[in-house]
Amino acid sequence: MSVTSTHPSLSPVSTSNAPAAVGPYAQGIRVGDLLFCSGSLGLDPSVGKMVEGGVEAQAEQALKNLKAVVEAGGSELGKVVKTTVFLANMDDFVPVNAIYSRFFGDHKPARSAVQVARLPLNALFEIECIASLV
Repeated sequence: MSVTSTHPSLSPVSTSNAPAAVGPYAQGIRVGDLLFCSGSLGLDPSVGKMVEGGVEAQAEQALKNLKAVVEAGGSELGKVVKTTVFLANMDDFVPVNAIYSRFFGDHKPARSAVQVARLPLNALFEIECIASLV
C-alpha cells in the first residue's frame, strides 16, 4: 500500500492554543479561499483534559478552541460560513444555543445541529466549521 502525501494545494493548520488532534488528522486545512476546521471538543489545551462543568463548560471551551484554529488558519469568527454542532443529548440544545449565540454575536453562520450516539472522549459537545479566507 502506498503512502499518501498532502497535496501542495492544501495547507495544514496547527496551533498550540487549541488541543492537539486526538487522531490522524489536522486541526484545520486551508485550500483556496476556504478554511476547513476539524471538530473541536471542550478540552483545555493547557492540560489536555475535558473541562468540568457539563455541556455548557464544554461548549464554551470548544468554541474557544475553534476560534484559536480559525485565527491560526488566517480567518476570523465573522468569516465563519458554516458550522456543524454535534450533541450527545439534544436536550442540551437550548443551553448550548445560548452559549453559541453569545459567542458569535450578531454573526449568524449557516448551521446544522445533530444528536450523535457518542463523541470522542465521551464529550457532550463538538463543533466544526468552514470559514472564508477572503
